[in-house]
Amino acid sequence: MTSTTAGAPTDVAPPEPGTAAEPSGARRRRRSGGGLARYLVVRALLIIPTIFILVTTVFVLMRATGDPITAALGGRLTQAQLQERIHEAGYDRPILVQYVEYLGQVFRGDFGTTLSDHRPVTEVLVHYGAATLELAAYALVVAFLVGIPLGRIAAARRDKAPDAVLRVSAILGYATPVFFAGMILKLIFSVGLGWLPVAGRASTSSEIVMQTQGAGTGIYLIDAISTGDPAIVLDVLEHAILPALALGLLTAGVFLRLVRTNVIGTLTTGYVEAARSRGVSERRLLRKHAWRPALVPIITVIGLQIAMLLAGAVLTETTFEWKGLGFQLVQYLLARDFVAVQGMVVLLAVIVALTNFVVDVIAAMVDPRIRY
Repeated sequence: MTSTTAGAPTDVAPPEPGTAAEPSGARRRRRSGGGLARYLVVRALLIIPTIFILVTTVFVLMRATGDPITAALGGRLTQAQLQERIHEAGYDRPILVQYVEYLGQVFRGDFGTTLSDHRPVTEVLVHYGAATLELAAYALVVAFLVGIPLGRIAAARRDKAPDAVLRVSAILGYATPVFFAGMILKLIFSVGLGWLPVAGRASTSSEIVMQTQGAGTGIYLIDAISTGDPAIVLDVLEHAILPALALGLLTAGVFLRLVRTNVIGTLTTGYVEAARSRGVSERRLLRKHAWRPALVPIITVIGLQIAMLLAGAVLTETTFEWKGLGFQLVQYLLARDFVAVQGMVVLLAVIVALTNFVVDVIAAMVDPRIRY
């Protein structure tokens, strides 16, 4: 041991991690980091069986209707031609063999070829997926901008007239079918007032310019901005307003009630009551003490709402002729093209699973208690 004089630095080794000599703060930080890493690994590993179950379920449901060739082309081909097509596609083989082969194709990113227009399903997913993701992003922005501020207002004015009005509005927004809300919005703002376009993602002239001068991402807002023409950007945004409102107000009602409930619950906790007894204003209590703890359940629910947005996109895109995955899915269903339907449903399921993983990670970073 090396002796030292007073005030001189001591030559003592730092305490070993995990020993009693280690400072408690360091132990907490080390445990917190390890807990987060362990949590992320577990959640990432859970994605594999989740996607496996989803793919298996979709495969079984699609095969329960019979072979896709007969479903799509029955009545248009002779029996001999049908049998030839079925044999070429391998649908006359044992179901287990088909299932193993399909898993291998999905693992390689091959979702097959559509029966109605003979396009690779992957190409269809890439072409129309950008439009659906763009619409879902617009709707999520509307849900945040409407639901979260109104939820805070309802919590701050609990059991008063504004609170009652907002709660009833949230219930109506959530209960109204998205296609009905879309038709009402079209009747008011397109047919009646003539302020906004009736359908489509952009006008024909804007689409031509974006195809020739745009970035070619398939996301019209990015493509419009890349042209450098403000008129095209405005045209794209005008076409997006009504679909985003029809789909976003559905989720806004959920956010409103969730924010209200959790903020009210946080305002009644012991540490908030202690801050209130020290004379802290109600506005500061809401902003500084009650908001962040109430945010964790909201983040968790976002993952579920993404699934609802993608499901609602089918009806919204059909109502507004927004040519995304939902719109195209309806076309393939009408054509009984179950190969295309199967690939699109699997992709949407994978997107939902990955989104839930990202949401779980964000929630764990906001609230360390979730990691354990």
